[in-house]
Amino acid sequence: MYQANLTQGFPEDFLWGSAISANQTEGAWQTDGKGLSTADMMRRVINRQNKALTPITRADFDEAYHNMDVDQYPKRRGINFYHTYPEDIALLAEMGIKVLRFSIAWTRIFPTGLEEEPNLAGLAYYDQIFAELAKYDIEPLVTISHFEMPAMLCVKYQGWASREVIKAFTKFTAVLFKRYPQVKYWLTFNEINTSLWGFHETGVLDAEKTSQEQLQLRYQAVHYQFVASALATQQLKQINPQAQIGAMLARMQTYAATAKPNDVLAAQETDQQNLFFLDVQVRGEYPNYMNRYFKEQALNLDITLADQAIIAQYPVDFISFSYYMTTIVDEESRHRQAAGNMVVGKANPYLETSAWGWQIDPIGLRITINTLWDRYQKSLFIVENGLGALDRITNDEQIHDEYRINYYQQHLHQLKLSLEQGIPILGYTSWSPIDCISFSTSEMNKRYGFIYVDLDDDGYGTGRRLKKDSYYWYQKIIATNGADL
Repeated sequence: MYQANLTQGFPEDFLWGSAISANQTEGAWQTDGKGLSTADMMRRVINRQNKALTPITRADFDEAYHNMDVDQYPKRRGINFYHTYPEDIALLAEMGIKVLRFSIAWTRIFPTGLEEEPNLAGLAYYDQIFAELAKYDIEPLVTISHFEMPAMLCVKYQGWASREVIKAFTKFTAVLFKRYPQVKYWLTFNEINTSLWGFHETGVLDAEKTSQEQLQLRYQAVHYQFVASALATQQLKQINPQAQIGAMLARMQTYAATAKPNDVLAAQETDQQNLFFLDVQVRGEYPNYMNRYFKEQALNLDITLADQAIIAQYPVDFISFSYYMTTIVDEESRHRQAAGNMVVGKANPYLETSAWGWQIDPIGLRITINTLWDRYQKSLFIVENGLGALDRITNDEQIHDEYRINYYQQHLHQLKLSLEQGIPILGYTSWSPIDCISFSTSEMNKRYGFIYVDLDDDGYGTGRRLKKDSYYWYQKIIATNGADL
């Protein structure tokens, strides 16, 4: 039985760090044999007030597949981390981070996903990344699939809507687990619940399908990812049993708009739709409320007895999650929920919002931690949390981002209170240490980093790195192990 280890603050072995992804930072999209990925297909959203992801049609996909125009697709250039990683990792080491969460681009190892042998140049690149991290005693936390997969798997198989992709994925994971035994912590799918948003996570081209067809395809893709994750866990336990593997959820804590019982029930049902993914990956089975949901929605998923057995046998070791916002719902807004729409609800009048309309709720982080611990009794890892903002450079090349410092200070205070309750939290990796291309809008001016990158939305700039005020603040927080919050 777990015994609470009550503490007055952050444990000595707490993993302070930050998180990036390959598709938002590396660039070099055709270098050293890399193949075209689904992330390379994402255009920049010009109107940032349009908060919805732009659906990718078959025509959009075909155009992107044959279009070499990097300017339209900013993730193809990233922030050039592929070439600047020694400088960037040195800056992170100077900041004092103990862990860097990053992803390995599938298309650097298997350019189309169909190859039988890995691309040695891609493996050699990540060998250098791991060596650079080891030089500074920075722990790697590796995400295997972070919003990208080989585009060829979409052409041949319709992405994760096909069972065939499981074999391609486990071929990839077997290579990684054997090549990098120094990795203690792995994550399979980044924000797996965002598969219900469609293409970016699943590779399924369903924009022109009916809502019913979309729901069928997306939940089928989710199921095959569950199977792939369980098979990868099985592989890891055989290859490197000392390592741990975790699930990763985009946590959307839901509040009831009022104390009206129907509103409370609506909030509970919305929360279940978010927690379902962990229910499967942690508890090892589909919850009854989702089986009922599938029946109500007339979804007929390909779920075999063998699938259920592997999912039950190989649950994850720990839970990781991103936390950016909370939402509120009432009975009416719940019933207006579109099929597959993960973020529902209304604006919370008690919360401030970011420039991109994301509601800022530090106490919601503590509520989230309590919810996940109470429900699962598994160690937690906060692997994304941060503030996207419009940063300005002063004439003397300073970036005074006190708004970011305030954001982190408030959230870390709630994290500290959770630790003092005795909840086991492995670490905290902010999003992100360095400005990178936005996942949702593919713009550069939505900046999250402690380090400024001199590039604009159109890719113009020197690429020079500048430390923001928040860089020095986080450096001090890490150096004092959170004592100076």
